Amino acid sequence: MAYVALYRKWRPSSFDEVKGQEAVVTTLKNQIRSGRIGHAYLFCGSRGTGKTSVAKILAKTVNCENPADGCACGKCASCRSIEDGSSTNVIEIDAASNNGVDNVREIREEVAYRPAEGKYRVYIIDEVHMLSAGAFNALLKTLEEPPEYVIFILATTEPHRIPATILSRCQRYDFHRITPDDMVKRLKELMAGEGIEAEDKALKYIARKADGAMRDAISLFDQSVSALNDRKLSYEDALKALGTVDSEILSRYLQAILLDDTTGALAVIEQVRAEGRELGQFVQDFIWYLRNLLLLMTADAPADLLEMSEEDWMRLSSESKMTKPEELMVFIRLFSSLYNDMRGAADKRVLLEVATIRATRPSAEKTDEALMARLTRLERKLEQLEKEGPVRKAAEGPSAPPAAAGGEEKKAAPAAVSVSPAQWEDLKLIRDNWDGLRRSLDHQAAQLLKNARAEPKDGGVLGLVFPDNFTANMARRFGVLEQLSRKIAEQYRRTIRFDVRTKGLKESEPVFAVSEEDLSQFHMKIETEDE
Repeated sequence: MAYVALYRKWRPSSFDEVKGQEAVVTTLKNQIRSGRIGHAYLFCGSRGTGKTSVAKILAKTVNCENPADGCACGKCASCRSIEDGSSTNVIEIDAASNNGVDNVREIREEVAYRPAEGKYRVYIIDEVHMLSAGAFNALLKTLEEPPEYVIFILATTEPHRIPATILSRCQRYDFHRITPDDMVKRLKELMAGEGIEAEDKALKYIARKADGAMRDAISLFDQSVSALNDRKLSYEDALKALGTVDSEILSRYLQAILLDDTTGALAVIEQVRAEGRELGQFVQDFIWYLRNLLLLMTADAPADLLEMSEEDWMRLSSESKMTKPEELMVFIRLFSSLYNDMRGAADKRVLLEVATIRATRPSAEKTDEALMARLTRLERKLEQLEKEGPVRKAAEGPSAPPAAAGGEEKKAAPAAVSVSPAQWEDLKLIRDNWDGLRRSLDHQAAQLLKNARAEPKDGGVLGLVFPDNFTANMARRFGVLEQLSRKIAEQYRRTIRFDVRTKGLKESEPVFAVSEEDLSQFHMKIETEDE
């Protein structure tokens, strides 16, 4: 037997199987119970929300020989014939390809004849907004005075394109987007029937990816399990099958942009491309990632709006401290425009790379969005300076004596400290091999250490001086110090621990370190200061 797609196999066949449209289903069942069945219905809603499925269920129920509690029995001859598509009482018309006056005239001629069997002849016109103006006018007469045995069910994703004369003659039902929870419940019913296992994280991701459309959710699930070979569907399997990327990669891309790390952001794009991911999908996922971060930062109850794992929640919470809502809105506008441009582009990669450079280097453009990005980043740096003030003041040490009256202020001499032989060797190793060590780390760590320097400290550790608190905090968060220590242990068989501080406000020269052994060679009195 030929394979049947899951979305067709698991299309609801009764009102009780319809998910996420309780208000519509309840109203229709009440009409059937009371016998107050309308002659024209308009089902509105986005794709995959159940409009056509409910239309078929309604057609089957009104013709059922033994209805019970507003539902079809599913066993009588009428129900079976409608279910297998052989009934002459249910006529489905695709208005996208049958949108002319002649097509509607055929309907008007047919409705003159009573159904050979059953109670009602039901016309389901899908994508009815595609009918021409002449076709709508031809349909209007039939809707005004339909025979008692005829029911019209018009389905559309664009109700604003339906003429007011048609709208006024129909009972309108709005089909809402289906929640991820309802989708997951339906997918679990499907899994039980098909004998398939899947991780909850994979199901939640598929439900979010479907964006409110149950049909899309089942199709995406079908696509994800097609190559499993009796394995349990994992989150990674779903990502790979759907050509999408993990939120960790999206996080790395955002952090590179916030750090003005053009090279790092372009490296993420190259990784996505090398893994065979679709770049348009990557941009779409990134826009959604920015949306989640923006809601987390601005909404009063973001937990009610965000469907994500605890791991993703913690990641976004951390990143919310790195940016501002105004900056995120600039990024969302930039990448939304990019997504629209990429749809018909021959080379999507070039467009994405250009947008990435625009995001990491707003100074290169003169647009309003670029100006907003520069102002936001300037505000963030000013805030960092304010926060760093007490830390930097403490790092400056004793204040320099005031300049002589009428004279110029003297530039402070570099600080000098003496260190033990072991610490001297460690410091010399770091400074002599700094560039090579930095480049041997991963790209993000190397970028964070780009403007850092090593200096001696007490307690058997070396200090890493960063230009600002933002970079220092990022280095702590991503374990850059630990990564550097591991690399030194691997390459030089030496254990060196590091501490972090930020550069003082007036500090420009590095600490000048002198070994105790070298200091003993001077035949003169030298005063030294402990660090």
